[in-house]
Amino acid sequence: MIIRSIGVRRIPQCASVLVNYSSSSEVYYNQKRCISTSIRQPMSLIPTASSLVAASPPNIKPYLQLMRVDKPIGTWLLYWPCTWSIAMATPAGQLPSLYMLSLFGTGAFLMRSAGCVINDLWDKDFDKQVERTKLRPLACGLLSEKQAVGLLAGLLSSSLAILLQLNWFSVAVGASSMALVVGYPLAKRYTYWPQFILGATLNWSVLIAWAEMGHVKDFGIFLPLYTATILHTVIYDTIYSHQDKADDIMIGVKSTALRLGADTKKWLSAFGVGTVASLTACGMASDQTWPYYVALAATTAQLGWQIGSVDIDNGADCWDKFKSNSWMGIILFTGIVMSTLLKEKDGSEQSKKTTTVEGEEMDDVVVS
Repeated sequence: MIIRSIGVRRIPQCASVLVNYSSSSEVYYNQKRCISTSIRQPMSLIPTASSLVAASPPNIKPYLQLMRVDKPIGTWLLYWPCTWSIAMATPAGQLPSLYMLSLFGTGAFLMRSAGCVINDLWDKDFDKQVERTKLRPLACGLLSEKQAVGLLAGLLSSSLAILLQLNWFSVAVGASSMALVVGYPLAKRYTYWPQFILGATLNWSVLIAWAEMGHVKDFGIFLPLYTATILHTVIYDTIYSHQDKADDIMIGVKSTALRLGADTKKWLSAFGVGTVASLTACGMASDQTWPYYVALAATTAQLGWQIGSVDIDNGADCWDKFKSNSWMGIILFTGIVMSTLLKEKDGSEQSKKTTTVEGEEMDDVVVS
């Protein structure tokens, strides 16, 4: 559901000749972008998403590009907060449910794809004026609005089928997010803070997972977690939006990148402190053990690194920092899982101590 994406596209005028993903790459610099050809790299044994899309049939490829299948980072950034919520709601001493992780993973892919289609339907006229987005299927006319709406209907129907696997309260929570999904593209026209709307939209799955796992009354846990994910989204999407600030000024689209300008790093540092503080509060409320706080320390270091080192006037560097947030997702998920497993060990040791004490007391009674 990341609304914008960088990728190698077709040459201007949407000619049928496609750029070979394995022999060329697109490099963006500040407000001036250029296409450079690199030496052919050896093919990886594991195909990438972009190579799979590039090799897909010509009649299917535009649909996959409209869904941003070739840019899976958006799906990952939507998915990781789901895993945090599921792992945190998992009973002590257990691994998170593979079924739940798979279900929410599929939902993340479908909803991110649907969000991209909705965004492009709203923004196709804007996309035509932006160097990075002018070759998207709708912007260049390779797909019609009718075809995009048909794809959207299929994605939303599939998403609903996934949602209906959950309990009815979770279904209601999930369905209520559609107002945010549809409304986010409009927010960019009226406010300089659309990244907050995006954060609330992308991370709604945190609430769905928490509702499904039966912890709806634990406000002290899931509300700080939801707050942390929103602030985290504001951080990485502000960095992301710095790629298009020159074009956004020209066409009248608003963003935190334009609002914060030269003070971006100061604001992002404050949002980073809020993210870490919220995750700390969440950990304390859910009785996390030391692996969680080790992961949180690594998360803090990762946030500090990307905020401190990002060059907001270099589009390529902004993209690299944006993608690095998937590592934060992996680190925190691993920490929560290990912490939850360790809770059982702590509980077992305490139980043994209690049993031993009770046994000693019983022996004293018998001796007396």
